[in-house]
Amino acid sequence: MVQILVLLPPIIAIGLALITKEVYSSLFIGVVVGALLFVLSGGADSGFFAGTGEWSWNFNIIEVLKTTIEEISATVDSYNMGILLFLVLLGMLVALVTKAGGSKAYGDWATTKFKSKKSALLATSALGAIIFVDDYFNCLTVGTVMNPVTDKHKVSRAKLAYIIDSTAAPICIIAPVSSWGAAITGNMTVNNAFGVFLQTIPFNFYALLTIIFLIAIVCLNIDFGPMKAIEQLAQETGDLGNTQGETIKTEFEISSKGKVIDLIVPIVVLIVGAIFGMVYTGGLFEGETIIDAFTNCDAPVSLNMGAIFGLVAALLMYLPRKIITAKEYMDSLLQGFKSMVPAIAILVLPSGHCICVARVIRT
Repeated sequence: MVQILVLLPPIIAIGLALITKEVYSSLFIGVVVGALLFVLSGGADSGFFAGTGEWSWNFNIIEVLKTTIEEISATVDSYNMGILLFLVLLGMLVALVTKAGGSKAYGDWATTKFKSKKSALLATSALGAIIFVDDYFNCLTVGTVMNPVTDKHKVSRAKLAYIIDSTAAPICIIAPVSSWGAAITGNMTVNNAFGVFLQTIPFNFYALLTIIFLIAIVCLNIDFGPMKAIEQLAQETGDLGNTQGETIKTEFEISSKGKVIDLIVPIVVLIVGAIFGMVYTGGLFEGETIIDAFTNCDAPVSLNMGAIFGLVAALLMYLPRKIITAKEYMDSLLQGFKSMVPAIAILVLPSGHCICVARVIRT
């Protein structure tokens, strides 16, 4: 019976997300259901059955909440916190390059270079492949940069979202220098985790086939299902599927002094800095080989090093040229932090499901 009940939290969370189209509350309700299952199963000697098989309404919900919070806190080790911090720093960098006008400058430049719908979509996918450090960072950056380019060719928001998402996750999950690679190798119990991860890349059929399928759809101009109807509407009427026909707005004024280099340099510095961080923490400068350095590296620390280098590069580029002020720089950091809260919530809430399910099974 317990084996069946432990499926309820994820089923309820996924079902509610599909029905309501609202992810955060659905995940939270899933956590609540898991906690209630723990109470019902007699967890912490305070459940309805209280471990005796008989009904008992004398349960201590405060004690249940306390022990749940303690177990969640225990799972938040330095490795996981490093990944979450990396997401925050990425959000800050995206907000900075957007505020400085780097993203807009690149979009304006790309609009003059890509003359067809096919070339615009291929450029979108190519940019996503270049920004392989993190899929959320990938989506934020590519979406912001390529919106004006695809708008010019009447590409629907649904098609653009598909292109971006189908590039971001598959690329990041097979890229060793990425938050995905760091998370996967961090959960391996083998000695040569990085080497094992490299060996699994050719067998990651989801990622590889998704990329191939994506290229085929763009090159052959194939659309099907609801996507086909949305694309036809966009091409015939210019309705790209924006909410009430509104364009995407930012919470701050974008600088008109930005250049393409203001987008490219911070991202390049981030990637190079992350690679440097990996070989540094892996002991390359202490006599280790490059392969051993990547294998033994501290991935979260390395990724955060790269992100900090990117933020410093943006600071040194933007302030002396008066693209943005010091106050605007700090405001952008805050805005970037806020933009990553949804991503962090999506990462943290499912862990609550797992903890509650594990506690029910133990009980």
